[in-house]
Amino acid sequence: MPFNGEKQCVGEDQPSDSDSSRFSESVASLSDCECSRQSFTSDSSSKSSSPASTSPPRVVTFDEVMAATRNLSNLTLAHEIAVNENFQLKQEALPENSLAGRVKHIVHQAFWDVLDSELNADPPEFEHAIKLFEEIREILLSFLTPGGNRLRNQICEVLDTDLIRQQAEHRAVDIQGLANYVISTMGKLCAPVRDNDIRELKATGNIVEVLRQIFHVLDLMKMDMANFTIMSLRPHLQRQLVEYERTKFQEILEETPSALDQTTEWIKESVNEELFSLSESALTPGAENTSKPSLSPTLVLNNSYLKLLQWDYQKKELPETLMTDGARLQELTEKLNQLKIIACLSLITNNMVGAITGGLPELANRLKRISAVLLEGMNKEAFNLKEVLNSIGVQTCAEVNKTLMERGLPTFSAEIQANLIGQFSSIEEEDNPIWSLIDKRIKLYMKSLLCLPSPQKCMPPMPGGLAVIQQELEALGCQYANIVNLNKQVYGPFYANILRKLLFNEEAMGKVDASPPTN
Repeated sequence: MPFNGEKQCVGEDQPSDSDSSRFSESVASLSDCECSRQSFTSDSSSKSSSPASTSPPRVVTFDEVMAATRNLSNLTLAHEIAVNENFQLKQEALPENSLAGRVKHIVHQAFWDVLDSELNADPPEFEHAIKLFEEIREILLSFLTPGGNRLRNQICEVLDTDLIRQQAEHRAVDIQGLANYVISTMGKLCAPVRDNDIRELKATGNIVEVLRQIFHVLDLMKMDMANFTIMSLRPHLQRQLVEYERTKFQEILEETPSALDQTTEWIKESVNEELFSLSESALTPGAENTSKPSLSPTLVLNNSYLKLLQWDYQKKELPETLMTDGARLQELTEKLNQLKIIACLSLITNNMVGAITGGLPELANRLKRISAVLLEGMNKEAFNLKEVLNSIGVQTCAEVNKTLMERGLPTFSAEIQANLIGQFSSIEEEDNPIWSLIDKRIKLYMKSLLCLPSPQKCMPPMPGGLAVIQQELEALGCQYANIVNLNKQVYGPFYANILRKLLFNEEAMGKVDASPPTN
């Protein structure tokens, strides 16, 4: 039986050498060819198709849609279990004042009231109680491992419903004794976190309330068992995740040929942006003119991943290949936006009063904590960023003046304070130079992370102006790189097919091989 206090030590998902080389070969095979711009095509399937085909679009049946939905659900669940160390199943609690919650409470209360009246009748009626013990027996047996034959036989012998019915007919059944045996057996099978619940059960005197609480604790034990099973399966899933996800997505693609439309559009945007950038460079005086611009598929794909850090997750649909990581990417983007503002505020403060506060590291840390607290929830619609930035400016001036007074130095004048608060408030304005500078440097840092084979072992140098958020940015960057590297491993062959079509006017290759490469 699981021990809830136990922690399963599982390393972060890292690209294996074979899978990384597989993706590299898929994309690198494109880089030596000449590329030409191609308009977006709706055929995003990884299966080959004839460009001259005049066949009507294939009709997707309801069964195929349901099969694709099941595959997507399995893929999403397996991905979440493997990459989220904190993933757990939890009991759904209905709101107390909701209609469903009230109906559930009334129905359950009615059932236990009927049971109470039956047990207190003269003569007592035990049929419902016997059915409850039969259900309890099956739940207890479900907790046993295949080798627990001794306890299995004991449970079946004590909770033999045929024998209990015979005893009831002769008024010789001991309901309280059966309940005590059940509680004792639950104490042997439950996780340590349920020990207090077992003690409370033993202290309960009313038999109906005992049975009611037994079922409540059994529900908790079933959830414990499910979460323990998930924890046990996680290492196996992590080893098989790339092959499993790729296979499942290929099945989805076969059932739903349009399952790569958003992904193709996502990559195409980066292709167009790179082509535009190259064309501008070609028009620069002194630049060499080339007949056809050449794009690196790896550069295009990395730039596509960088766009996710500025994605509008409320209004814009994610590429299909990234939907399993949508919540994680959104959370990273929100944290990154907060770090950007903190870096901007620190840069403005240092530029204005750095000569005074440069030797006071504790002040810089205190100002950083104030900014982080006030910026919590900045991605919510009701959040007033301009007002909060103004408040941070006021707090910063107060903290700096307090520190200066403690050291016998002159405080800021009203003019300096107004200037500092005004610069803080202007950060949210479009094309703010400080924001643009910090944003550009963070993009450069994230881009360099994607070029490293193992970011955890060798972090790229931190650009200037980001020292105040270095620790947080490195941690966030590692999480981002892990998501990207795993995504490349799983969907690299699909991306390679899309890049062939967009960059080289090649038709997509045949069905993607989901099996791992052989060395």
